Amino acid sequence: MTYKINEIFLSLQGEGYWTGTPSVFVRFSGCNFWNGREKDKAESLCPFCDTDFVNGKDYNLEQLIREIKFYATKTTKHVVLTGGEPTLQMDQELCFKLKEMGYYVAVETNGSNLIDHQWVDWITFSPKSAERTRLKHAHEIKVLWPTPFGCPPQEFYSIHWRGRADHCFVQPIDNEESNIAGAVRYCLATYGWRLSLQAHKILGMR
Repeated sequence: MTYKINEIFLSLQGEGYWTGTPSVFVRFSGCNFWNGREKDKAESLCPFCDTDFVNGKDYNLEQLIREIKFYATKTTKHVVLTGGEPTLQMDQELCFKLKEMGYYVAVETNGSNLIDHQWVDWITFSPKSAERTRLKHAHEIKVLWPTPFGCPPQEFYSIHWRGRADHCFVQPIDNEESNIAGAVRYCLATYGWRLSLQAHKILGMR
């Protein structure tokens, strides 16, 4: 098994429940909601995407683990598998090896694929399509504002996903002022929803 990885880096988690936590980010190449070509972006499910996931380097398991260890410090135990869409490539062998080494394994996903909860410690679900969601449960749901699926976060959460998340966040796209204002109004008016800002962008970090 080889993994195509766009980049690996150490930073602070900038979003959601674990905001501020030092983490090694493993960005997998490839996504099933957008091919990464700018000319096709407007017609994709994610016209707001701000991530480069097209390019990448191939790693086998041993090479990838070695690279993650290089970026991790003695106090950094969080590894975030992200993308693109990491569930297209991540597997049991990689996840179990990371957990065996003492890492806390988190995954950020669009929910289009099922995830075995034994593989990872934390699942962040950021929905982009109600129709293509297959994930059954997540530790946190992070809905973008304005929502990409044409309904308020609570409507998607209760009707399309039936409330299977432990923590609920609304995140303004690109920290734009109008998006922040809308997300704040929604959180103030809707029980159980909290605001998530892209803190890494505010801090000028990756």
